[in-house]
Amino acid sequence: MKEILIGKLLEYIRENNPDMLFALEAEDKLRLWLYSKVESVETIWKQMEADKQPDYIIEETCINELTRELKPSRYNYILNILQEEFETNYYWLQQLGLLQHEVVNMVGYCNAVFNDLKFSEENEENRFIRYAICGAIGEYLESNRVSENVSNELQQSAETTG
Repeated sequence: MKEILIGKLLEYIRENNPDMLFALEAEDKLRLWLYSKVESVETIWKQMEADKQPDYIIEETCINELTRELKPSRYNYILNILQEEFETNYYWLQQLGLLQHEVVNMVGYCNAVFNDLKFSEENEENRFIRYAICGAIGEYLESNRVSENVSNELQQSAETTG
């Protein structure tokens, strides 16, 4: 059961929290985190096994408990806003193969806004939060556009003087 839950938890964070996945991998703590999280629900699954609950019910119950603090997905929230409100940027990043990487960066950029507004499942439909995150995404995209233009200008300057 432990290995099944680890696999399902990894799949969940890969799809819904790649920002967390990348951070854990960068610190070489992914395996430890996965095992630690799954061990935290061991008493639940052992009790359910003792109660002769079907495996799929045990898995669903445990995964719901394991992912409770990971919801709602800031990554998916930003991805959705990017696709709906910044459609051109969304498809451009997708074509370049940079969509996931840039959305992960946007999560980091927007974390202060999410935290200040206490983003949660209860308020994820709040328009004020959506507008605030849209504004932060717009700032992020604009700051990258300026950086990109400066970089391109420097590169062109180096090519013409070199």
